[in-house]
Amino acid sequence: MNKNVYFLSDAHLGSLAIDHQRTQERRLVRFLDSIKHKAAAIYLLGDMFDFWDEYRYVVPKGFTRFLGKLSELTDMGVEVHFFTGNHDLWTYGYLEEECGLIVHYQPVTTEIYGKVFYLAHGDGLGDPDTQFKLLRRLFHNRTCQVLLNAVHPRWGMWLGKTWAKKSRLKRADGKEPPYQGEDKEHLVLFTKEYMKTHTDIDYFIYGHRHIELDLFLSRKTRMLIIGDWVWQYTYVVYDGEHLFLEEYVEGESRP
Repeated sequence: MNKNVYFLSDAHLGSLAIDHQRTQERRLVRFLDSIKHKAAAIYLLGDMFDFWDEYRYVVPKGFTRFLGKLSELTDMGVEVHFFTGNHDLWTYGYLEEECGLIVHYQPVTTEIYGKVFYLAHGDGLGDPDTQFKLLRRLFHNRTCQVLLNAVHPRWGMWLGKTWAKKSRLKRADGKEPPYQGEDKEHLVLFTKEYMKTHTDIDYFIYGHRHIELDLFLSRKTRMLIIGDWVWQYTYVVYDGEHLFLEEYVEGESRP
């Protein structure tokens, strides 16, 4: 019997805009603990941290419960994949070396139990916003990353966390806009276009948008946006035959 494969994203741990961040982290850790004996692999699809930047001898303060649980999982032989998002892309080896994670900087196409998955955080895919594209290019630029890490961690971390807070508070209640429909949702438009030249893919799974979406794009192809671990506590689980979008409710799951 196959063990399950889990997908989740967008916890934004450490956010200055989230009042319940300690409770939020503990809830995430309890979920990971509840699945540790059932999981073959866990895919964290980006923005698990609201801001993460590694210096040569310094890593961000906090997240000890979360990082400890991830280390426990990898020590048990569970594959834990960490996809960088637009908030936590400044990772340079610590998560791999200390926690045993497999880090991905780009979307990944992979086969799981005979089905083909396209996995990505989702930022920049199909989004025509030129300002966002420019910011994303700057964030991924190696020279800019070196310059950021030339700043003392006290100020570098303050800068990053403050920027992330302001970015979230621009939105009403700190939440993303609701689903825009198939003809306007950037990730849906990107996926439909990508499908034309990649007909082998069965499942597209994304984070980033902080909405729950389960959409059949053809008889073969299904697209999911996971939601988040700020307010919704949702995740996707695949048992080798069926794929479910579920919500974690303290000690249990419900469809």
